[in-house]
Amino acid sequence: MSTKRRIEIMDTTLRDGEQTSGVSFSASEKLTIAKLLLEELKVDRIEIASARVSEGEFQAVKDITDWAKENGYLDKVEVLTFVDNGVSIDWMIKAGAKVQNLLTKGSLNHLTYQLKKTPNQHFNEIKNNIDLAKSKGIETNVYLEDWSNGMRNSKDYVYEYLEFLATQPVKRIMLPDTLGVLTPSESYTFIKNIKDKYPALHFDFHAHNDYDLGVSNAMEGLKAGADALHLTINGMGERAGNAPMASTIAVINDFMPHIEVGVNEKVLYTVSKLVENFSGILIPANKPVIGANVFTQTAGIHADGDNKKNLYFSDLMPERFGRKRQYALGKASGKANIQKNLQELGLQLNDEDLKAVTQRIIELGDKKQVVTKEDLPYIISDVLDRTYEEKVKVNSYVLTHSKGLKPSTTVSITILNDTFEEHAQGDGQFDAFMNAIRSIFKKKKLVLPDLIDYAVRIPPGSHSDALCETIITWKNSEKEFKTRGLDSDQTVSAIKATEKMLNIITN
Repeated sequence: MSTKRRIEIMDTTLRDGEQTSGVSFSASEKLTIAKLLLEELKVDRIEIASARVSEGEFQAVKDITDWAKENGYLDKVEVLTFVDNGVSIDWMIKAGAKVQNLLTKGSLNHLTYQLKKTPNQHFNEIKNNIDLAKSKGIETNVYLEDWSNGMRNSKDYVYEYLEFLATQPVKRIMLPDTLGVLTPSESYTFIKNIKDKYPALHFDFHAHNDYDLGVSNAMEGLKAGADALHLTINGMGERAGNAPMASTIAVINDFMPHIEVGVNEKVLYTVSKLVENFSGILIPANKPVIGANVFTQTAGIHADGDNKKNLYFSDLMPERFGRKRQYALGKASGKANIQKNLQELGLQLNDEDLKAVTQRIIELGDKKQVVTKEDLPYIISDVLDRTYEEKVKVNSYVLTHSKGLKPSTTVSITILNDTFEEHAQGDGQFDAFMNAIRSIFKKKKLVLPDLIDYAVRIPPGSHSDALCETIITWKNSEKEFKTRGLDSDQTVSAIKATEKMLNIITN
């Protein structure tokens, strides 16, 4: 028999998370996310909206409740409501929702200065709301807004309120750190004291992340006996957001052996990327568990250690979250990093070629160019395509392109220890470059081959900053041959391909 304590995970991405500045999900996006959260991620509950917000919000809630009712999830769908003489409850009934999360005042400060009411007045209004909800078949959970400051500054009020709630037909009492001000020790102490006094009551903990303590506070809340946590995908939420789903679940699974959650780790990344897409809020590359870089080894020594008994592995394995470990390519890369990437591509190089490719990647990294696994075949072609002695070197060039003026190039080139400089114009920058080179070779009584094909490509899935490979086909009286150039700039990659051609015809 399991000795683990099962806790609930309530996702509030669609309500509290949507309060992220600039975020507004459409009805269809909300329905899609709701389905993923319940069916794939398998959270216990979802809070999907605030009552009375807008017609669009009403339609989104209606779509979700219709689907949830048909699929047996209606009791897991919750809506934030207000103490408003039943207006929120009427809204819920029309929208088809069955669980209200009633927003009330958890600090004397909020009660006195925002509502301007006494505790008894507030409690009576809350009782009327709960009774009305019960008569309409609606289940009630209660939020104690600003509870954290209430515990700090008006503890007697909080306990007076809890004494009242203990007499009411309330399923859950929600303890929010509304402004994200708690320390981990406070989170533990406040919840432990409350749970010890009211062991039979169910308490949710709702942590915000203003001091970047959301995960730590959630962890301490569970240690203190909290029965549920409120989390959001990607840590979305007002200001600095809420405690993030992915990190919190990973921490629970790895460091809290007596706690059990039903969340499916394997789909955390998939859901996070979908919410990123719908919200327009990009996931930081270094965000734990779901960031682009968190399972990427950059230093060559780390890749070497992974080859030698996985020395740089931890329990936080990418496969748990449907991801793969990657080995970055750049100026910190060593041969081990490159070998790892070559293995994934099914490529092998001898030691000499591997050393040359490594050096080329380091050079690109020094220029702050991002090198990807998909770039590797291009880099290999570029590096190993040097079956000639270098007798021609393009020392420097200036490329100009201005509106209303013909493109021009000034180039300096060394041929067999003689250096030449030439200026020329052309129909484009590369054409101008070729005209300058042609003039120089004419002086040396050398003839350039004809350019018969010019192809440019970037690795599949790359972006505007990708490495660019230019393949030029040349033909002279003897043969047809190709040269390649690689750079992040298309014209420069063509110039590099041309430099190779010049060396081939000069040897």
